[in-house]
Order: sequence, then structure tokens, then C-alpha cells
Amino acid sequence: MTLGQLLAGCEYTLMTGSCDTEVESISYHTRWVSRGSLFVCIDGTVADGNVYVEEAVEKGAVVIVTTKELEWDHYEGVTFVKVPDSRKALAKISANYFGNPARQLRVIGITGTKGKTTTSYMIRQMLELSGIKTALIGTIETIIGEERKSSINTTPESYMVQKTLRRAVDAGCQCVVMEVSSQGLKLARVDGIIFDYAVFMNLGQDHIGANEHKDFEEYRECKGRLFEQCKTGIFNVDDDAAEYMMNRCSGAVETFAVNKEAKHRALNCSLYRNGYLLGSTFDLTGWYDTHIILGIPGLFNVYNALAAIAVASHFGVKESV
Repeated sequence: MTLGQLLAGCEYTLMTGSCDTEVESISYHTRWVSRGSLFVCIDGTVADGNVYVEEAVEKGAVVIVTTKELEWDHYEGVTFVKVPDSRKALAKISANYFGNPARQLRVIGITGTKGKTTTSYMIRQMLELSGIKTALIGTIETIIGEERKSSINTTPESYMVQKTLRRAVDAGCQCVVMEVSSQGLKLARVDGIIFDYAVFMNLGQDHIGANEHKDFEEYRECKGRLFEQCKTGIFNVDDDAAEYMMNRCSGAVETFAVNKEAKHRALNCSLYRNGYLLGSTFDLTGWYDTHIILGIPGLFNVYNALAAIAVASHFGVKESV
């Protein structure tokens, strides 16, 4: 693949070399660099990728993507590309490298302080039971078909996100459900992906501190970025931050709630016991009108189920599922 093809859609300046340079692989860590690699110098919170340029070149990198002013002429035969944001560049380059797989899937993104994991599993199960092969990328694991792989981050680095989406397409998946963390949004890990459905669960005071978010306002702002890249936003309007998120939404707006009027609403919520099993029940109104029994207790799981039901309604999932 040529450098020019990989840079399609990127904002960049070619400092040395040619866009006709052939690239064999993409890397953002020197341990993965091999002959013919394009190496992206990530401006990290802990390490600066620019200090590893010489090592990358020694290992065979033919293209260096950076935000810094470097001694271009010091590296003969190496193409240098300067970009405004190295993480955004990595996201776009990775998407191009893997053939923009998100465009071949229906993509569901879930964000919120609590509930992302449970909701993602609920959605995947409902879609799978409806005959829609669905991959999952989340806090616990990545699932593609029968393959399960433990996760390191809730939302992986953009290169790994795109690689996983490519594998999902190749495995015959029609859909992917993804937990999207505030850090993933802050670090452009899902940059460039247009989500068919983006779900807002809630917003609390977590993830504020060193190497995360400097304050609540930054945390909220990063969460809101998801809704600037979606076709339909689905919001828990019982949460105080819902209005802020809805105002950021680039697509259609849909709602769910327990206490307020919403398209998908749970009424008469209660706990139930069946022998040793504790669960929750509620009357669902809106797209579906039915009585729901959950095998897990807690009002928070009612919200998780409402979010999952709201998404499932767009896939023609039957009430019996």
C-alpha cells in the first residue's frame, strides 16, 4: 500500500520523501517495527514516541509520522510526514490500512461511567439470538464468533480497534458493539468511526486524576465526543448530563428512562425472588409494550436493559428474545 493511500483523509505535510513510498505495515511501538514499516510517533502522557525515531529507522521503518520538527536530512531515504495530531493520524492511517472495516458493519458504541459492560453483553446476546452475528469489544474481552480474547483497555488503541473490526468483517460479522471509554475518546482511539448507534448511560465523578481527566468538565467533554460521530444517539434522560450529551449529538435523538417521559420507559419496577434467584421486573412501554423479567437485580440493571432494548428495536429483535 502506498503512503498516499494510507494518508487519505489526513491533514498532513510531506516534509521529505514521496507519497509513492510503499508501506508494508503500521506501528506505533518500536517492538513491532519491521522492514517497510510506517512508524507513528505517539505524543503519549508517559512516553514521547519521537525519542524512538532512530531505533525505528534502524529496524527498517521507511516512513515516520510525527508532530515535531525533526532533523529530516539526518535520515537518508526515510520519508517524514508532519501531522497536527499523531493519535488522530494513527486512527485514520489504521482505518485506511485495514480497508475502513467500520463501513462494512453496523457499529454500536456505549459510553457512560457505569453499565457499559453489562449493556454491551445484553445487546450482543439479543442480536445473536436474532441471527445477527455480532462482535464485541469491551472491558473484559473481545469476542469474534467463538474466539474470545482478554482485554487490556476498555477501548483499545485505534490500530487495534481497526484490526479487530477487520477481523470481525472477515469472520462474517454484521454488527459490532463496543464499549467506548472517556480515555478512548480523549486519545482518538475511535476517531473517524461513524457509529450507527451511540448510547449514553450516565455520568459520575470517576476517572478524574493523574493520567486520566484533569476535572469533571474535561471528563464530560470527552464523553460527549462520541455523539458528534453518530447517526442515532440513545440517551438516558434520567441522568443530569443527558441534555449536554444530546446537544452534542450529530444525528437523530432517542431516549430511555424510568422517571421521565421517554421513547423507551420502564414502569412499576420491582425486585422479585424465585427460589434462590433474585431479579428485577418492570413494565416496558414505547417501541415494545410488554412485561420484562430480568435475571439480575437492581435499578441500575433496569437502565442497562432499557439501553439494550432501545438498540435492539432498530434491528427488528422480537419481544420473545
